[in-house]
Amino acid sequence: MSRRGNCHDNAVAESFFNLLKRERIRRRAYKTRPEARQDVFDYIEVFYNPKRKHVRNRMLSPVDFERQKETRTEGV
Repeated sequence: MSRRGNCHDNAVAESFFNLLKRERIRRRAYKTRPEARQDVFDYIEVFYNPKRKHVRNRMLSPVDFERQKETRTEGV
């Protein structure tokens, strides 16, 4: 997978950064780097992780997926 030219090598990262740019960064103009950094952090922690559903997680958000995973391991 990590060979040069393999289109699937970083598809997940490219998909995430495409969403980040499309949904957040292109709509705003930042005055300072810390302001941009805080806005990206807020996007990831407040919107993306708790709410966005992912096909790989059986259409659960990352927070719900982790919660479900924890309850399964506690029952064992």
